[in-house]
Amino acid sequence: MNPTGGLPFELHAPLPALSDPVLLVQFTGWIDASGAANAAMDHIAAAIDAKELLTFDGDTFIDYRARRPVMELRDGVNTRIVWGAPVMRVGADAKGKDIVLLSGPEPDTAWRYFARTVGELALELGITKMVALGAYPYGAPHTRPVGLSTTTPDESISRRLRHSRNSLDAPAGVAAVLEHELHGRGIEAMGFWAQIPHYVATMAYPAGTAALIEAVSAEAGLVIDTTTVVKEALTQRERLDQLVASNPEHAEMLSKLEEAYDTMHSPAAIDIASNLPSADQLAAEVEQFLRDQQTGGTQ
Repeated sequence: MNPTGGLPFELHAPLPALSDPVLLVQFTGWIDASGAANAAMDHIAAAIDAKELLTFDGDTFIDYRARRPVMELRDGVNTRIVWGAPVMRVGADAKGKDIVLLSGPEPDTAWRYFARTVGELALELGITKMVALGAYPYGAPHTRPVGLSTTTPDESISRRLRHSRNSLDAPAGVAAVLEHELHGRGIEAMGFWAQIPHYVATMAYPAGTAALIEAVSAEAGLVIDTTTVVKEALTQRERLDQLVASNPEHAEMLSKLEEAYDTMHSPAAIDIASNLPSADQLAAEVEQFLRDQQTGGTQ
């Protein structure tokens, strides 16, 4: 519980009456190759003019020694302390579809309590679907469409979506916990993961951002303009093509990745699974990416 013994969040406005809202989830501090998921959430928030509804209690859910607040120092004056905490925002798309966003730093503690609280709020708000966003490094070429994989506790959703399906044991984020919590409350819950070419995983990758926005829009029936993101992706594609063309080793690597991708997605392919990276390979890439992020000091 928080120090006041009350609810673990501060409401900035009364809970609104929403019509068939969808909940989109993305936390910083967890796997997000190229920052594609965070960029997607920022783009959606701006597009729907999202307004803060509530802020979760940082003393309950955040370890401030691991994720320190920011001191704003101006001409030697400590003007204020900025405390990071998960927030819930509300907005609507171009057609008036209600959207609830849950974002901010991933909780450090009390995950079960956090998940129950989000579950209760979801019921009060009338949430009917939750989609979490993420991105991970993958052995794919930048010259092909960005692949997506799905996580969900609901087998029917997994069968319905034509995304990659893998079998492996991997560290979980709080979004995965929310999938189970909301699924248990009768709410459709899933996570969409963009597969980012491993060689660009530490730089912005607008193509991954666009793929996530388009996927969640298709799933939830949203209208979100991606024109600017797609333009950025095309510009980056040209630059990457030039860089690869100037280096024979990079060109050879790209050619092999393209061949593997085309084989995997060929209609004539009989055993698609045989062309996918193994569970061990996927887990190793994810774990290495996390180590690289920690070494680089990113939070």
